[in-house]
Amino acid sequence: MRFWIEQLSNLTTGYSILAKYENQINVLSEFLEDIPDTDEPVWILGAYYNVKTEKSELLLDVRSRLWFTYRKKFSPIGGTGPSSDTGWGCMLRCGQMILAQALVCRHLGRDWRRVADGTQPVEYQRILHCFLDRKDSCYSIHQMAQMGVGEGKSFGEWYGPNTVAQVLKKLALFDDWNSLAVYVSMDNTVVIEDIKKQCRPANQDSKLRAQDESSAGQRQVPFPFSHSTSRSQQPLDWRPLLLLIPLRMGINNINPIYIQALKECFKMPQSCGVLGGKPNLAYYFIGFIDDELIYLDPHTTQSAVDSEMGTAVDDQSYHCQRNPRRMKITSLDPSVALGFFCKSEEDFDSWCNLVQQEILKKRNLRMFELVEKHPSHWPPFVPPTKPEVQTTGAEFIESTDKLFESEEEFEILNV
Repeated sequence: MRFWIEQLSNLTTGYSILAKYENQINVLSEFLEDIPDTDEPVWILGAYYNVKTEKSELLLDVRSRLWFTYRKKFSPIGGTGPSSDTGWGCMLRCGQMILAQALVCRHLGRDWRRVADGTQPVEYQRILHCFLDRKDSCYSIHQMAQMGVGEGKSFGEWYGPNTVAQVLKKLALFDDWNSLAVYVSMDNTVVIEDIKKQCRPANQDSKLRAQDESSAGQRQVPFPFSHSTSRSQQPLDWRPLLLLIPLRMGINNINPIYIQALKECFKMPQSCGVLGGKPNLAYYFIGFIDDELIYLDPHTTQSAVDSEMGTAVDDQSYHCQRNPRRMKITSLDPSVALGFFCKSEEDFDSWCNLVQQEILKKRNLRMFELVEKHPSHWPPFVPPTKPEVQTTGAEFIESTDKLFESEEEFEILNV
């Protein structure tokens, strides 16, 4: 027992040292935050801004994005685990941010903006409740860390973009309210057939199969609906899609040949951001200006917010009021996960066309592949479904002695 106490003490000390340096980095970055007065366009999650004439609109857009950071003083994860994620939860927080952006687009639309001290939509409050730091919130740090156990990650371990993508895919199965389909690509390949199989209800898919086969490759949209359609009026022919594409765009550093393609992803109206970072740090990237990426930084420790279900959440600490932070694209670690949200099948078809025109046909070296049919040499695709046992994986932890055994490093680090 003394051995494990010493190990936990060493781990806590390590997190404290890391948090100290992260705070120093935060202070230094304050001097670099102000967006330069330039003629270069700024792209934020598919929206274009001119800094000289639209700076206030740009800042309001960025500050309306949900910002999840380290938290402290929440109930221990798993009952006996950590009560703070400082030093290890940065990629999990970035995963929360990319998912939250998808949910905001799903319920409120991309054009929604937060009005300080104003009345917020009911859907907005419900979204916030999904991410509170408590074990019964469906996308809390508790649920993500516990689901990570099934991905081979013990509490307190760092995560990479692909692992977080897999965790989000599994947790979404337990979220009936949002009814989100989370598709994580495999082997740098996005399969159109598999996505449509996952997003269409079984009966709808069977009705449309014959129509798809007779369309000579032209994808049909049987019941299109716009982003402004209310949730109660939406036809049930398509589950809103969060598409995550884990990639490695180089060996130790990002290959410059991918940079323009990465920029094109931020220009797409379906853009939901990028999970990634640089050595020791994970960020949620939301856009770019010239040769710099714009990101939200989770490396600030705040106290956990407690709010009972059905009551309004104090959201002041869930929106970053600083100027957007930036880093050189060439400093990006090559391991990332691209995110896209497609509310309708029409959205997805449009995204496929954009990828073909702006990424696949214009680049000598492709970031990823987009194929129509499921590869014959792959195992059959089976859309994920909610397990019959109502659990998110926490019950399968055999012993708390194993929680801090691993010394595996953060997946996106250069060593």
